[in-house]
Amino acid sequence: MSYETILFDVADHVATITLNRPEAMNSFNRQMMEDFERAWHEVSWNDDIHVSVLRAAPGRAFCTGADVKPQPGDRPVVDLDNIWHCMDPGDFLGPKSRKCWKPMIAAVHGMAAGGAFYWLNEADIIIASEDATFFDPHVTYGMTSALEPIGMTYKMPLADVLRMVLLGNDERMSADYAKSIGLVSEVVAPDRLWARAHELALQIAAKPPAAIQGSIKAIWESLDMPRSVALANGLKYPQIGNPVGVPQVDRTALMANKAKKYTLR
Repeated sequence: MSYETILFDVADHVATITLNRPEAMNSFNRQMMEDFERAWHEVSWNDDIHVSVLRAAPGRAFCTGADVKPQPGDRPVVDLDNIWHCMDPGDFLGPKSRKCWKPMIAAVHGMAAGGAFYWLNEADIIIASEDATFFDPHVTYGMTSALEPIGMTYKMPLADVLRMVLLGNDERMSADYAKSIGLVSEVVAPDRLWARAHELALQIAAKPPAAIQGSIKAIWESLDMPRSVALANGLKYPQIGNPVGVPQVDRTALMANKAKKYTLR
């Protein structure tokens, strides 16, 4: 597939997706929404892909949300001509919104603002470079901030979500603070960001894909359910197990490998 606003590459069972609008701070427009709708379909149905890495073209920003300076002829991000058919841009952008149950690692540099949280809210692992900052400018520009921060409440303490929303452009969250509240799991030097994201992706990609996808699906679906319902639903996934009940690894050999190394975070 070819895309206009993103770069899409597959190697070693990893799909690397790069936001590629650096001239517009990697903001998303209608074309990028449609590109991601197709990209997540490809990730979902291509069995050679086990995990994805989302990153952004070098520059000042990972993403500054929706493009507020569209070019002549650009279609609107949200079509207001028929208010009852307005779509949330996040329905196109996020993997979980597209029913893609393969894990996604987000590698964030520079500014991550507003609509960038459509991706961050649906990431399974977020790592950031030391220069990364997070903020939500909606209210500063007189716009209600609702969809992204509602998603943020599943990733961040409510107090931090409210502070980010209410202070708008007057404050930015540092990468270190984002790590301290659990939004980001690792902070690295800027020149290590992409390599580190790929290292993590390779570790995930080496694991049995059915087990990985079943785990992702069970956990994310549980967020929309009461606890007892989530547990009852989650029980189905271990019962279903791997395709046609065939183990995807030699578990005995795996456990017998005493030389296996691990990292301590």
